[in-house]
Amino acid sequence: MTPTPDVGPVHGLNAYSLAIFLHIVLFVYWLGSDVGVYYSSRYVLRADLTPAARSVAAKIMHVVDMAPRVCLVLFLPSGVTLMALSPFGEGYFPGWLVALAWVGALCWLALVVYDYTRGATPLGRVVQRLDLLVRYAMVAVLVVIGLYMIVAAEPFGVQTNPKWLGGKLTVYGVCVLGGVLIRWRLSPFGPAFGRLMTEGSSPEVEREITRSVRSCLPYVYLIWVMVLTAAFLGVVKPGTTAFG
Repeated sequence: MTPTPDVGPVHGLNAYSLAIFLHIVLFVYWLGSDVGVYYSSRYVLRADLTPAARSVAAKIMHVVDMAPRVCLVLFLPSGVTLMALSPFGEGYFPGWLVALAWVGALCWLALVVYDYTRGATPLGRVVQRLDLLVRYAMVAVLVVIGLYMIVAAEPFGVQTNPKWLGGKLTVYGVCVLGGVLIRWRLSPFGPAFGRLMTEGSSPEVEREITRSVRSCLPYVYLIWVMVLTAAFLGVVKPGTTAFG
């Protein structure tokens, strides 16, 4: 009689399966809502629509855009939790590190929400700068650690060849960078759209709105590719060796 293999925490209702569920939900809402923002932006650019109709499309785009922002922030602590509960991360992700990841992420999320809802206030502008500093730091740290895990034989003493995890950290850092670049490219959009609402359409205003939105599209596509790449690496875990 063939013995039943020990599948560990992979199956059943437990903390590991719930961590997987959370990670999947964040992935789905991140990519799905980002596509929704992209689709709504098509109507914002349509000069044949009335300013009122385009304003409604912009409001929809603004509301939907909150979901990918939240998912971006929570994706990292969710991943840390998943690794801590996974056989691949056993012994390498202590409880204090998981708690630190969640506390840091929730503080970052508070900055994101405040900037999103009250960014036009004096305090909101300060919060916006703090949020940008956090993002720059995240990009640097994630990419450096990710590349180290890719090139090192046994990064941090891990012997299961976690190059896939290094790749996932790297592409996540690229996603954060892509969001910063989108914010930079969209900076002329607000003033131009405000002119559209107050002065009406004109060739100059339409050019500014169109140029601002279209100039950020390469970074939007980059984020989509990076999110899909992170999902592929997390599921397939290419190159990893046996554990335990």
